[in-house]
Amino acid sequence: MFLRNLKLAHYRNYAELSLEFTGPINLFVGNNAQGKTNALEAIYVLALAKSHRTSKDKELINWNADYATIRSEVDRRYGSVRLEMQLTNKGKKAKINGLEQKKLSNYIGALNVVLFAPEDLAIVKGAPAQRRRFLDMEIGQVSPTYLYHLNNYNKVLAQRNQLLKDLAMKKSSQTDMMAIWNTQLADLTVKLLKKRFEFITKLESWAQEIHGGITNGKEQLSLKYENSSPVTREMNEEEALQALLAAYEEIFDREKMRGSTLIGPHRDDFSLHVNGMDVQSYGSQGQQRTTALSLKLAEIELIKQEVGEYPVLLLDDVLSELDEHRQTLLLETIQDKIQTFVTTTGVEGLKHQVLQQATRFNVQEGTISKEG
Repeated sequence: MFLRNLKLAHYRNYAELSLEFTGPINLFVGNNAQGKTNALEAIYVLALAKSHRTSKDKELINWNADYATIRSEVDRRYGSVRLEMQLTNKGKKAKINGLEQKKLSNYIGALNVVLFAPEDLAIVKGAPAQRRRFLDMEIGQVSPTYLYHLNNYNKVLAQRNQLLKDLAMKKSSQTDMMAIWNTQLADLTVKLLKKRFEFITKLESWAQEIHGGITNGKEQLSLKYENSSPVTREMNEEEALQALLAAYEEIFDREKMRGSTLIGPHRDDFSLHVNGMDVQSYGSQGQQRTTALSLKLAEIELIKQEVGEYPVLLLDDVLSELDEHRQTLLLETIQDKIQTFVTTTGVEGLKHQVLQQATRFNVQEGTISKEG
């Protein structure tokens, strides 16, 4: 897929912006705090309807405006689509070819992106919530139904947690309602876990091959899904449902005491191992960076496999974080096949041929000008 243009209004520090893209590699160059990352973030928001930097949409709107819009025309293998995301203090509207999408799950996937930024090291060495977010965002790009089920899961989870709190404080005696929430939550849990198990298996397959290539066969990467519930990959749907319902019964008193649901996708995690060693706990910084790079490159190939074309790649100030070997491998992977947007404070250390041929944009105080 190919982003033909990017048009912003009142987005972050951009009052108005209109850019056209013709080449596969686009380099945004400028000092810090000029708006380079904001431009990449806008592409990410256009694709996924949320930012990777904040959960508050109002932070994306220019301080002296009450709305922001992001627009682009995207060439897909089946034709061109016009995408628009409008953000207000009251919510967001997403449009495809001028038609508002009532459900974001129907919108997400119209543009696929992979973002690689220094903070993505947190996927390897950060908290479980960051890896869960990674799973949810990436699965959602290739499976709109996953986002639909996840949204419903979070709603039911909130209702169940509230009832647990009410029962604990004796504000309610509706234990019959708990059986209803249990059934609904179990059904949604099974649907989400099925997708997560499939995704982890496919991601591991791609990441193992890539990681072996980066390390010249010296390291083998493996991924393990860390499940808080008794559901296993081998169970069929009915077995999984019964296992969950039995688990809810067994831990009900503990959950009531804590006022929260103690098992389910919202508590799960996945671990990464190099040669059998947990990278988060025991890996060197170099191994952690290589693992993060392997995951991102695997993500690119997985999306290609699932949707039939490569996603757009966003590299936010990440090249300076990689040594020459990893930098070269990343750039040779994208060469001639993946439209890529790169931010950097300077081009002095970027000598790879791929970047020498890039279209360069200079970024200064909320304005972007094409060089040459």
